[in-house]
Amino acid sequence: MNCKMLTMAFGLLALAAADLPAAPAGPAASPSRVEALARFEDPDRRAKLATAYPEVDRVMREFAAREHVPGAAWGIVIDGELAHIGTAGLRDVEGGLPVQGDSVFRIASMTKSFTAMAIMRLRDQGRLSLDDPVERYVPELRGLRPLMGDAPRITLRHLLTHSAGFPEDNPWGDQQLGLSEQEFSRLMRGGIPSSNPPGVAYEYSNYGFAILGRVVSRVSGEPYTRYVQRHIINPLGMRSTTLEPRSVPAARLAQGYRWEDERWKREPQLPDGAFGSMGGMLTSLEDLGRYVGLFLAAWPPRDGGDPGPLSRASLREMQQMWRARPATVTRDAAGAVQLNVAGYGYGLRISQTCDFAHVVAHSGGLPGFGSQMRWLPEYGVGLIAFGNRTYTPWGDVLGPALAALKASGGLQPRAVQPSAALVHARAEVTALVNAWDDAAIERLAAVNLFLDSAKERRRAGFARLRAEVGECRDAGGWVSIENRLRGDWLLRCERGDLVASVTLAPTEPPRVQHLEVVRAPPGGPAPARTCP
Repeated sequence: MNCKMLTMAFGLLALAAADLPAAPAGPAASPSRVEALARFEDPDRRAKLATAYPEVDRVMREFAAREHVPGAAWGIVIDGELAHIGTAGLRDVEGGLPVQGDSVFRIASMTKSFTAMAIMRLRDQGRLSLDDPVERYVPELRGLRPLMGDAPRITLRHLLTHSAGFPEDNPWGDQQLGLSEQEFSRLMRGGIPSSNPPGVAYEYSNYGFAILGRVVSRVSGEPYTRYVQRHIINPLGMRSTTLEPRSVPAARLAQGYRWEDERWKREPQLPDGAFGSMGGMLTSLEDLGRYVGLFLAAWPPRDGGDPGPLSRASLREMQQMWRARPATVTRDAAGAVQLNVAGYGYGLRISQTCDFAHVVAHSGGLPGFGSQMRWLPEYGVGLIAFGNRTYTPWGDVLGPALAALKASGGLQPRAVQPSAALVHARAEVTALVNAWDDAAIERLAAVNLFLDSAKERRRAGFARLRAEVGECRDAGGWVSIENRLRGDWLLRCERGDLVASVTLAPTEPPRVQHLEVVRAPPGGPAPARTCP
């Protein structure tokens, strides 16, 4: 199997711990409603994760010392709760004041997901469409000249995914944070050069998210800061979160520094302004834990209440890759090959590695500060980290921190729950291996099954297997289960093992469109692994 196939399986060999529910009688049952598509099956999961906290703290403190970070704070979010926090160093070097658990740091570009959430909320209310041209809401852009004559108009979706064609602008964008609304309007009317036509490439643009902040204001009829405060921050109970550093109590505010000439030099706190929607937010560990917990709580899809401030469906939409970047292959410190497929969702970075099929993250960097949030939706676990050194490179240490959590044995994905139809098909196929029954297979088969391979050939193949391996029994659990309508399982037989695979068709009731039973390789099915 290649890396992509393995990672998409989410390491689901762990599902073998569960006993199968009883198969329903008669034809395959409808899969129409379920409580949740997946669940955690290890009752000791959180206790195991807790054993890794000391190691996470160690790697974080060593990182802060090695990278000359004056003060740092980090947290582990599990199932929507801030389960653990750690701190190191000073929030104020001149005053000798330590970082505390409630210290407030600037999180810079992590603000972009708040802006995206505001746009999505307005979209869900029917007040805008992601495919609307941005000039509909920001008339200052109506005179923008396209790079090419066949270029499309820039849409809100282009801005959300950094594909509007604007040039990358990190150093420049930092210093626009406090720009007034009038200055911002003049800047836009003066034109924006393009590096690409809209919609063809990813290029990170602070400018684009500043424009989205203007859209929020124009559509909602209230300033961006007030809208986000009223409709996102306050409903989540984020009492320490703000876009204006002057509103943070002095006893809690982390000051920013750069490391230069072998000493820390203080950076001024940049004021809030028209570019605040791209990177102005300040927050605490407790507040950011609530925010990351909201995104984690969107998984798995399920029935039940949906309290907001954004629907679970829209939160999951934000966490999908909508603009891909070129894949990279590197070697880690141990020399192992690492594949990374990355791109951008809506205000969030999305990636896939050989270890984790779905990683959601965003970093933030401004003069004096560096932060990151990273979480694994299918695992219910996230990491958050703040530093008060310019562009604190947290990406270098969150990987080892996740590795420590993985080594605890508690970092396991939710187990996909099979539909009743899949459980029924499994029981029927297992019975057919031991005793072929024409009537049973006909009840089970989708219209294509015997066209792809005639019933007589399938009957003969099952007979050959039975002669080779003898009587078989279901081993329990799943070798892999990609979704609730497709799975593989192991049969323990008298003279060797078999692996059975079933995929159900998109019919009601779901019938078997793909069926394969083969000899298991020596030693059993190979476990999922990282890239070679």
